[in-house]
Amino acid sequence: MKILKNFVIQGKHQKPIVTDVFYNETQQSKKVIIFCHGYKGFKDWGAWNLMAERFANAGYFFIKFNFSHNGGTLEQPIDFPDLEAFGNNNYTKELDDLQSVLDWISNNSQFKNTVDSNQISIIGHSRGGGIVTLKAAEDSRVKNIISLASVCDFASRSSTNSDLSAWKKTGVKYVLNGRTKQQMPHFYQFHEDFVQNKERLNIQFAAKKITIPHLIIHGDKDTSISVTEAEKLHAWNPKSVLKIIENANHVFNVSHPWTEKKCSEAFEKTIKICIDFLSQ
Repeated sequence: MKILKNFVIQGKHQKPIVTDVFYNETQQSKKVIIFCHGYKGFKDWGAWNLMAERFANAGYFFIKFNFSHNGGTLEQPIDFPDLEAFGNNNYTKELDDLQSVLDWISNNSQFKNTVDSNQISIIGHSRGGGIVTLKAAEDSRVKNIISLASVCDFASRSSTNSDLSAWKKTGVKYVLNGRTKQQMPHFYQFHEDFVQNKERLNIQFAAKKITIPHLIIHGDKDTSISVTEAEKLHAWNPKSVLKIIENANHVFNVSHPWTEKKCSEAFEKTIKICIDFLSQ
């Protein structure tokens, strides 16, 4: 298997998009999968590398990347050494980053004989699921979409009336990262950007527009994002496929760091469902 780690795709926002690709070197042109991590996530979290290997072994060209403002750096792509960048992240930056990755693989001469850039699927976990839903509705290059434990709404997560005035006054609010114990900043620009782009960032509108195959997977023991959000996505796009994984949490029973040689049973099942869906 060919694995290229931690190379940079240049985006629109003066921060590197640190990227990995996984594929098997065969003569056959490969369909492309682009994976988007979620909130407080990164491309090397938990079992994402094992997932990439599974898709590569199934014949796909698998791309995963850190959003430019996720808090990682080229030198330290795992975890969050750049909290200033994290605080300046927002949904439209993440959409721009995904656009940059789509542009990169669509126009890449290095891989022109390796990939079929007319067959691109996008997968998003958690907040990344919302991002790929929005992108699938606005970019015709996307041919399949998979939502893993996805959010169905950004508006309710952007602010609450109770904290908005204090947030505006101080310019920042903090969220504790339970694993790293960092106080992670959100600068007020996050709310301003959402308000300026709220129609584009409406996941319900996007889901209703999607006409390509759409797979929605959620764990029934997800305490971070309720399974009802998956059910709403499915209701908005009735042609989508909804799969509920029994006894699976928000990350399908894997964790970080993940030192096992194989994924959890729930995540293995999830990956198999994805591969079967994409092969149809």
